[in-house]
Amino acid sequence: MKKYRPTTASRRHMTTRSYKSVVTKSTPHKKLTKGGKRAMGRNSQGRITSRHKGGGHKRSYRTIDFKMEKVNIPARVETIEYDPNRSAYIALICYRDGERRYIIAHKDMKVDDTFICSEDAKPEAGVRMPLREIPIGSEVHNIETKPGAGAKLIRSAGNAATILAQDGTHTHIKMPSSEVRKINSAAWATIGVVSNSEHQLITLGKAGRSRWLGKRPTVRGNAMNPVDHPHGGGEGRQGRGHRRARSIFGKPTGKGHKTRKPKKYSDSLIVTRRKVGKRRK
Repeated sequence: MKKYRPTTASRRHMTTRSYKSVVTKSTPHKKLTKGGKRAMGRNSQGRITSRHKGGGHKRSYRTIDFKMEKVNIPARVETIEYDPNRSAYIALICYRDGERRYIIAHKDMKVDDTFICSEDAKPEAGVRMPLREIPIGSEVHNIETKPGAGAKLIRSAGNAATILAQDGTHTHIKMPSSEVRKINSAAWATIGVVSNSEHQLITLGKAGRSRWLGKRPTVRGNAMNPVDHPHGGGEGRQGRGHRRARSIFGKPTGKGHKTRKPKKYSDSLIVTRRKVGKRRK
């Protein structure tokens, strides 16, 4: 982590990532990037449907290969790069047949490293293989929920899931949230921990950095008027006046309120629910 001299109040606690020690190239591979307008929390009519979003720095989208369907073809890492669209670093890889793609970089990935996607490969960091072939106790990321659908789980910085058991056609995996769930053993995953584990330690330090990220200010409900929020109104500072906290729409929020659908399709695949609170692990 990089810290700064306290030349201003916002600089005093501000921290950033030390990119020079990790990132090897500052400009993306042009053939794997594209532009486009971001929704910024608005629908096709221009109305706000997701609050606190808007603005932000202009970004180029890097096309990430989450399927990694080029099996049994060795690949070499050419660069480690920053991606403004995600918390993890990305790697530009070149397969032996000459094709280049972007993937999510794992924690120990370096330039000139080689790896392969294969059922018969040796299980080591960076190798992608079916869950049934990965040893119990291994840490994995970029996990598919259905075979061939592409990675959907464990893609953000510093995250990893743990293989707990092989149970017939399913593999038991412990998620970072402490939830234990079953996933089809034929689904593929990448061995290792996602890069940039220091991401959660970053202190933005000032409101401007939030605006660069596209985050608009969040106003407290009890600072509003009654017409604008259920917590609003009163002379001076007031408590919310309700037993449970509510959103601007009057729905319960926080304090253990369950937001999961009671009959979700994946309920039968969950072995142990996630633990909440301080003693989560």
